[in-house]
Amino acid sequence: MRVELRPWSLADGPSLQSAVAASPDLVTQLGGADLRDLEDCTRFIEAHLQALGPVRYDFAITVDGSAVGNVGLSSIDRAHQTAWTYYWVAATHRAQGLGSHALATVSRWALEELGVFRLELGHRVNNPASCRVATRAGFIAEGLERSKLRYGDERFDVETHARLATDPVPPLALLPMRGLPSVELREATP
Repeated sequence: MRVELRPWSLADGPSLQSAVAASPDLVTQLGGADLRDLEDCTRFIEAHLQALGPVRYDFAITVDGSAVGNVGLSSIDRAHQTAWTYYWVAATHRAQGLGSHALATVSRWALEELGVFRLELGHRVNNPASCRVATRAGFIAEGLERSKLRYGDERFDVETHARLATDPVPPLALLPMRGLPSVELREATP
């Protein structure tokens, strides 16, 4: 099994369609987009997942060339050297450590190459698997944000986590990253 991270391609439409079909919970995480049709998946990739800087980066988590998940950075703030990170893995590939390894890899890249000092993430408290991904990737729980997210008529508490450039590096093997963009974010802060 060959696992790596790479930029999303429009050719990944069938993989995204399969992931959503196998994981209906992804619809919520992907902003409620209707991704039943291949054309809709391709448009979604073009509009939302092909981001490669300067304030957002998304990478497909691939197994033997097929996209089975996503890990990304957004809200990159140069002045404060912070960023938000997120991830998802299709149900067919969960519980294999892919999310933790992908998150650890992109985190190291952000901390060492982009010059980010603080990475943040949040997960619904009713999603313990996401908490395990974050914890294994070196993110420390920092607190609870009550009723932060609303899906339909239901509100969810969110546990926030962060990883600092000065935190210990988690003992996880990093994944190969292919097709990295040139990075121009590392700047002197005022």
